[in-house]
Amino acid sequence: MKKLLIAFICVPLILIGQNEERVTSVIDSSDANNMILKQSFTVNVPLDSVWNAYTTKKGWESWATAKAEIDFKVNGTIKSNYNKASDMEDESTIILNITNYIPKRMLTLQAELTKNFPEFMKADEKDFFNMILFEEIEPSKTKVISYGIGYKNNKKYMLLMKFFIKGNTQSYVNLISYLETGQPSVNY
Repeated sequence: MKKLLIAFICVPLILIGQNEERVTSVIDSSDANNMILKQSFTVNVPLDSVWNAYTTKKGWESWATAKAEIDFKVNGTIKSNYNKASDMEDESTIILNITNYIPKRMLTLQAELTKNFPEFMKADEKDFFNMILFEEIEPSKTKVISYGIGYKNNKKYMLLMKFFIKGNTQSYVNLISYLETGQPSVNY
């Protein structure tokens, strides 16, 4: 696995994953108090396929986690777990609240923070959102842009960004592989 190339530029700070050049990551720290993590990629499949990967049980389990339960509606949830044997009620279950969406255009999620998240994040939990935009470039090419919003502009969060960039990049590479080949790059 190649190392992450870090380019220090005043504002915004740009981090580009050399391992998978299809996923770009940018941390915008132009707001003195907050940072936004923007990650984007283009996948060579129709928009419907990408939307279904994000919004259906079958789609989610094909690239994101081993097990999922999805109640796809405003104020619904996406529950997921990396353990296929989970009852979806244990502490390892990830719960994403669906704040809002525009079909095949935009999806806003808010995670419920569990004990697996750093303690310093828990006080800021209400500020964290993930806004995902979907854009049809051509009938069989779709661009996805993900904005992680609510991170504070300080050392603790900057260190956390490295973890999120690496993990999210792996997930997006898995999604790209699943959508373009029918096989994820990693099986959960």
